[in-house]
Amino acid sequence: MIRYLLRSVGMANLVSAYRHMRQLGILGMNQRNHRFISPYNPRALYPLVDDKLKTKHLALEHGVQTPKLVGVIENQHDVSDVADLIAGWEGFCVKPARGSGGKGILVILRQQDGKYYRSNGEILSLSEVQRHVTNILSGLFSLGGRLDVAMIEELIVPRHSLGEFSFEGVPDIRVIVFRGVPVMAMMRLACSASKGKANLHQGAIGVGIDIASGRAINAVQRDAVVSHHPDTQVALSTLVVPDWKELLKLACACYDMSGLGYLGVDLVIDERFGPTLLELNARPGLSIQIANRAGLLPRLRMVEKLVKPDRMRVEDKIRFAQENFAQERVLPFPGLAEIGVAL
Repeated sequence: MIRYLLRSVGMANLVSAYRHMRQLGILGMNQRNHRFISPYNPRALYPLVDDKLKTKHLALEHGVQTPKLVGVIENQHDVSDVADLIAGWEGFCVKPARGSGGKGILVILRQQDGKYYRSNGEILSLSEVQRHVTNILSGLFSLGGRLDVAMIEELIVPRHSLGEFSFEGVPDIRVIVFRGVPVMAMMRLACSASKGKANLHQGAIGVGIDIASGRAINAVQRDAVVSHHPDTQVALSTLVVPDWKELLKLACACYDMSGLGYLGVDLVIDERFGPTLLELNARPGLSIQIANRAGLLPRLRMVEKLVKPDRMRVEDKIRFAQENFAQERVLPFPGLAEIGVAL
């Protein structure tokens, strides 16, 4: 990180940049790992969130809405079953259970006459879909290259009102939850630069969302502030996330079901089913601070001072967050977007 800053701003501005970051309570990776992840996330629980199939079963046990599971391919011998599994499903999604960063996710919008149509217009044959499943099984997309299993899920239909805010992809909402309290949120918007994926590292847009209202307060793409979606040209300042209170309730429920004290909850709003869980992350990234132009540290410290938050009702946790973390305007954030701090 220091080398990155030196390349970006030089030694003369380095001290000033760090001072601004400290004043704003920016949480760094080492502090996140040692101060919040290690004490609050028992390692024994990591498999529940690192494996998407285990997360799905856990969600089903706790009545948490997730995309319907069409089928699972666990070994090469069963790849031939793909055709039977996806028969009758107009659209579906194939993903690795242990993938990360959106790698290996194949979205098919529709199938017709043995052809499978992707969101980017590409047309695949059945053999190409099966080859993708084989690549998943071999561990091509999994953490550490470990052998994996392929999950096939029902296609998410994003809320119609959010359509103009994303390009060829489903916009998702990341909520950081600490001790059951939602502390910061952002929406990730796919664009042509990210190839239709809502992944910030691939060029998607991160929009900071006010915890109190669900309104956009700032937007960045590759750490630079943006005002409009580059593909749809819609003004990002007009974004208001629907069903905001329900999304926060769902994020809190994910804390209860996972047992993890510090986690990232990734949600979508399905046109048919409403707020829906995509996945959980025991080591959520820190770029959410750039999107919000605010630091996580003051909020985390405030939640730490709460006495037995586990005994608080979900409504009270949300009320606490909305009263203490409301952010109605873009806060002064000298130099952070410009220097592109490597969070």
